[in-house]
Amino acid sequence: MTDSSIGHRNRHGGTPLIVAAAVAVFGVLGMLIVDHGPWNKPKAQNPVVANYSTTGEAARAAGAKVTPTDPKPEVEPEPPGPKPVHPANPPPQ
Repeated sequence: MTDSSIGHRNRHGGTPLIVAAAVAVFGVLGMLIVDHGPWNKPKAQNPVVANYSTTGEAARAAGAKVTPTDPKPEVEPEPPGPKPVHPANPPPQ
């Protein structure tokens, strides 16, 4: 062996790591700018506009017809499979 090969190696391939780190940093900065920019502030509504407490009230006020869903049948069919087993020792009352 030669003296130059003992002690240290020449390492190559750090470029993909640097590129990946740069892409990650720019991605996080981009998300922060888009999510928290000056154009993305919450808009407060005055009480005249926001005066409905439920979606149904707001829909009726807008002229929509709100109909209830069909009720479930009173008698449900027995589910297939074995019935649940009762515990051997019922809890004290």
